[in-house]
Parts: sequence; C-alpha cells; structure tokens
Amino acid sequence: MPSFDVVSEVDMHEVTNAIDQASRELRTRFDFRGVDASFELSDDNIVVSAQEEFQLTQLSDILREKLALRKVDVACLEDAGLEAVGKQKRQSYRLKRGIDRDDSKKIVKLIRDTKLKVQVAVQGEKVRVTGKKRDDLQHIMGNLRKAELGLPLQFTNFKD
Repeated sequence: MPSFDVVSEVDMHEVTNAIDQASRELRTRFDFRGVDASFELSDDNIVVSAQEEFQLTQLSDILREKLALRKVDVACLEDAGLEAVGKQKRQSYRLKRGIDRDDSKKIVKLIRDTKLKVQVAVQGEKVRVTGKKRDDLQHIMGNLRKAELGLPLQFTNFKD
C-alpha cells in the first residue's frame, strides 16, 4: 500500500554554509565597515549581533536570503528574542526541527478534514500517511503544502 512520511528537518550542513556566506557578505559590505557585527551558530541556535537594532534587521535579512539561496526553508527560524549586552544588541533564532505533539495533531486534523480514505499515524517526530490510491496521497501532500502551519514540512519515504 502506498505511504509517505511528513517530517520537519533542517539540513545543518546547508545552515552552516549559509552562515558562512552571510559572514563573508558582512565583511564585504560598505555599510558595515568598522561595525562590530557577526553571525554565530551553536547547536540549534543562530545569534546575530550588531551595535544597533536597524543593523540587526539588515543582518537578519541577509541571513534569510542566504538560507533561501541554500534551499533551507526560512520557516525553520523561530525568533527567540532580542537582548542588549553593553553596547551590543543580539537577536537569537532557534532552529525548529521535528514535529511536536501539537503540530502533529494539526496535521492529522488537516488530513482527516479532506475526507479521503487514508490512514494517519503519528510516529514520534513524523506523521505517516497510508492509503490505497497514490492520487489521494498526492492530494494530501498538496493540501499540506498550502496549509500555513508555521514549520517547514518535507515528504519523505514515499513507497508505492
């Protein structure tokens, strides 16, 4: 029976490359000459630091652009807050990975609302969808892509 898994994953190698590219662009930009600004990646956190808040917004735009160019969904960035440390301002972003219980319930509800004959099972941090018709599964994929869930979704392990 055809099936697929709905997962929410982030390729950390691509995130690292995007941070490196953003740092490289930061060093070459004229408007950041002599400004103490940086990008830092640690585990599942990205910290953007600069001297002023408007510079933070510019750096955040650079980061989002580089992530998008590396095909990393920017919906994985969750704003963890702005903090001021001395003359530095820091903006933290947490990388969302995996589907938690609340989001999996939303996904299951969306799938069940389609009234298609499929079975849905939550398996840890992924949701497995199984059905008799391949077209039904593709219709569900399309509905999940259109849904505004606030997290990046990928469809893996498609078996026919």
